Amino acid sequence: MSYENRKIGTFLNFYGCDTIGARKYFMEPLASKIRPKILEEFVGQEHLVGEGKPLKIAIKHKHLFSFILWGPPGSGKTTLAKIYANSLNAKIYELSAVSAGKADIRNILNENSQGISKVLFLDEIHRFNKVQQDFLLPYVERGELVLIGATTENPSFEIIPALLSRCRIFVLNELSEDNIKAIIKRTGLKMDKKAKNWLINMANGDARQAIAILENTNKLYKKITKENLINALQSKFLRYDKAGEEHYNTISAFIKSMRASQSDAALYYLARMIDAGEDPKFIARRMVIFASEDIGSAVPTALVVANDVFRAVEIIGLPECGINLATGVVYLCQCKKDRSAYEAYIKAMEDVKKYGNLSIPLRLRNPETKLMKNLNYGKGYEKYSQESFLPDKLKGKKYFIL
Repeated sequence: MSYENRKIGTFLNFYGCDTIGARKYFMEPLASKIRPKILEEFVGQEHLVGEGKPLKIAIKHKHLFSFILWGPPGSGKTTLAKIYANSLNAKIYELSAVSAGKADIRNILNENSQGISKVLFLDEIHRFNKVQQDFLLPYVERGELVLIGATTENPSFEIIPALLSRCRIFVLNELSEDNIKAIIKRTGLKMDKKAKNWLINMANGDARQAIAILENTNKLYKKITKENLINALQSKFLRYDKAGEEHYNTISAFIKSMRASQSDAALYYLARMIDAGEDPKFIARRMVIFASEDIGSAVPTALVVANDVFRAVEIIGLPECGINLATGVVYLCQCKKDRSAYEAYIKAMEDVKKYGNLSIPLRLRNPETKLMKNLNYGKGYEKYSQESFLPDKLKGKKYFIL
């Protein structure tokens, strides 16, 4: 008899459940198995769930309202959403904005809940485009759905104002090392101090990352050591985490390929990010920055094109918006490059940091009052003067050089 079947047999004897139930338990991801069911078991985010804090009060008194959880990966957004829904004795529907659409929401609305409140947990809500958010809005407004959105992106950038105004925003912080330590302990998996310290440091505040690596290591090697953890991390299963090194390596290669006008390389890294599940708006945002930073005054319309690509991505969404991104990437690659405006800005910022708020020349100040006029505010100002308008200490300084 295999090790897995022996475990299932033990489970059956102890809990008295059927084979299907036992197999389902052992197939369930570790993160799901140890997920807290009540607030008292939740780790971290004391500013939200501590005594007298907003989510603690909402859960305790069963307050019904829509809200958005904004925080880094693995900080507890999904867990908090489930705990809240359970506290209301509501029916929770889980959707991912990556794959969900209007039809999924209609199905939820059409389902007979027999008077029980419906809570929609929409993971990665920032991936819902404007049209989808507009569709969702009236149901949230009328209270037919209680919306809990989860996002790693700033909601004010990604969510339409009308929907945002009907939701409270709760900001989650990266988990502390003590928080990660407590979550690792909950798995029940044994390891020495060296392995534990490495795992806590590598997790970088992401509980999901820590649990996934731990589970993968346990499946591959059974014994959890630092060496085995490192080896397990090399597996494809964990290579592209959106908060991890591979994420930054890939976006770096993408930007540098565009800078070098290498369309083929840039398209490859674009495809690699899309295939790995990267947020297309993150890519488009970097293209907008690139248009000013690396192309700048050489082709001023590059910024217009990049902004239009971002807008197209926002409206259309995946998978079709990959075409918009690809077209924009090729255009930006082919543009002449000029970093002079960006580099001039950096030099100016260095002087701001170095000298602080230098006195602005009197002739550049508006004489708003009689006193200001008497103090020579605005005196000697000429619209098209060739004399430097910089503070006296910086006169003659050149930042932007054609």
